[in-house]
Amino acid sequence: MNVDNNQMENLKQIKHELTRFMMIYRFALEEMETKIEILKQEFQILHDYSPIEHTKSRIKSPESIMSKMLRKNSELSLAAVKSSIKDIAGLRITCSFISDIYSVSEMLQKQDDLKVLEVKDYIKNPKPNGYQSLHLLVEVPVFLSDCTELVCVEVQIRTIAMDFWASLEHKIFYKYSQSVPEHLTRELKQAADKAADLDLQMERLHREIQEIKDAQEDDSFEELRRIILNNQQLHLPADFIKLLGN
Repeated sequence: MNVDNNQMENLKQIKHELTRFMMIYRFALEEMETKIEILKQEFQILHDYSPIEHTKSRIKSPESIMSKMLRKNSELSLAAVKSSIKDIAGLRITCSFISDIYSVSEMLQKQDDLKVLEVKDYIKNPKPNGYQSLHLLVEVPVFLSDCTELVCVEVQIRTIAMDFWASLEHKIFYKYSQSVPEHLTRELKQAADKAADLDLQMERLHREIQEIKDAQEDDSFEELRRIILNNQQLHLPADFIKLLGN
């Protein structure tokens, strides 16, 4: 097949536009990963604890994007892709406890340069198959040499137990083209319920341990305030004790 100069230029232009399109989503994902890493290190340094266990990111391949556009019967253009597919760039954040999920979500939503487009809470309202996770669609500014692009990134926040169930459920049903047998869906739903119960149990244990720790710190603080001189007990000001702690 002969390709004339105009066709060659058109192909080069399409390749350039596609490369730039995918590059912008990769940059947006890297910005989100940096934000999460900063939060993780801040909590680890200041509180000796981080609500974030680990993160995982992915970008849909051009082939996957085009397949989704065809299923939607949408126009095959980059502008149409950007407006209709919101999960091209995805970031999954795994937390220790359910309360950590909402803490991380709140911290992200408070960041001035992020615009929250949508929140879907599949923890308070699980999917029929048992899937649980908190989904955020956020708009991330990507500052390029000649412009600023606003890019949509899907953020999924879940516990270790939620992630364990969702990952294995996906492997079991990945590319399964037939109707799933009822007993399998029933057993997977039961497994999801068990994972949810485990999350609630671990959340309760975490809360009780934190209450014990807080009580011990209060006792230590009060003990430090009391000084006995010549059989006379003195109480130091609380502000002074805080100053010593710093």
